[in-house]
Amino acid sequence: MTPLLHSGLLILCSLITAAILTRIAFALTDKIAQAPLLDVFVSLYTWVPWVVGALLDGWRGVAGAVIAQLVFLHLFCLLHRFLRGLGKKKGRTLTDAQGRVLGPLRNQLCLMVQTPAILVFAQVRLAEILLYPAIAWLGKLPTYRSSEWVNLSRHKYEGLIGYDLLWCWYCDWMTGIWALGSEMLRNIESFWCPIRFRSDVKNTNIATDFPDVSKWVPADGTMEDAVRAFEDHYDGKRKNSWWGHPDRGTTDKGS
Repeated sequence: MTPLLHSGLLILCSLITAAILTRIAFALTDKIAQAPLLDVFVSLYTWVPWVVGALLDGWRGVAGAVIAQLVFLHLFCLLHRFLRGLGKKKGRTLTDAQGRVLGPLRNQLCLMVQTPAILVFAQVRLAEILLYPAIAWLGKLPTYRSSEWVNLSRHKYEGLIGYDLLWCWYCDWMTGIWALGSEMLRNIESFWCPIRFRSDVKNTNIATDFPDVSKWVPADGTMEDAVRAFEDHYDGKRKNSWWGHPDRGTTDKGS
């Protein structure tokens, strides 16, 4: 047996075992579906196999891990769809509908191309865990309960099986991570640099994620303008939240 095949089979078996244990855990408790336990289980399916593969056989081990993951994902989706469909009238699925619009192969390839973005979301999540708490403590910024943002619930949606379940899980996870990261950045941006950009197009484009932009000082303003805007919104008596944060209510002078 070649080292690549050995690494791939070992990691495939590990992923299958983890999947079985995960399903058992899901049946027993909802805590696994929210941070911080969710972070552990997501790691088991993403970067942990790469590390194990690298330790077993260097880059060939990493390649074996990636191949094993791809095989596992498709096996899981096909088997889950088959088992959940036994004895039931097969209904329509999102995957089928998307396949009719894009074509089945193109749809699957499009989903596969999105997969490496896991690396980006994992790094964002790592920054939320390791960096933001220190930033929040030093800068007196609001802190957040990760479980309210980073969690999974779409597995409870009736009829969500196979590929639909897998990708809706992925979207469920990454949306929470991105939303929490954006919330943290709103605090950082409004506190340390409440100045609009010279590009009106950029100001418009970021308004959804940074609603304070309309209240930041104009790009052609003075440093005194920036200081006054800062003092209007921060008095040192409460958390230094972004200006539209719910904890400010209607009492903020700059609102």
